[in-house]
Amino acid sequence: MHVPLGASQTIELLSFDEALAASGQSGGYDSDYWLYVPDFYTEYRYILGTRGMNPLICIGINPSTAAPDDLDNTLKSVSRIAAHNGYDSWIMFNVYAQRATDPDDMDRELNEDLHRENMRAFAYILSQVDRSKRPAVWAAWGTIIEKRPYLKDCVLDMLSVGRDYGAEWLCAGKLSKKGHPHHPLYLKKDEKVRAFDIDAYLEAL
Repeated sequence: MHVPLGASQTIELLSFDEALAASGQSGGYDSDYWLYVPDFYTEYRYILGTRGMNPLICIGINPSTAAPDDLDNTLKSVSRIAAHNGYDSWIMFNVYAQRATDPDDMDRELNEDLHRENMRAFAYILSQVDRSKRPAVWAAWGTIIEKRPYLKDCVLDMLSVGRDYGAEWLCAGKLSKKGHPHHPLYLKKDEKVRAFDIDAYLEAL
């Protein structure tokens, strides 16, 4: 379990650029295989995934305890589904970067600094995709997006960043009654990703 020590506004943040520049220096994992930013366990996480030119970029709400070589069941599912759908790698990204095993423990108010750096991380991920392909962005946050009012605004910012890179939004599994994209945890390993109308979803949210 990861319970935040307090509101993320009370901790000192590494900018995404600082964290990326230092990534791989702490040791303890294969940095040629893993992309982990920051590369040590702390109160927030910008990126966790494997390196490749055609990743499936999975979007959850917020990170929990996973780290390189220590994936939780959600990320094990993400890895399996990415491989089944023909992607050479996968990246776990989140709408909000604060670690919390229980989303009820997330910040009550948006930490604008953390969100800004998280959007820099998202732009970086998209920029690394093979230019001959559209970045594949898998919406996979389930109903948890209802936990905080600011989460919708975060996704709207992600949509804006994604447009700059021609991102293709996808989902997998059955949508909820309110149209929320399915969380990865209970999906079959051979689940196919498919197109997701993110604009219509956000309009209805």
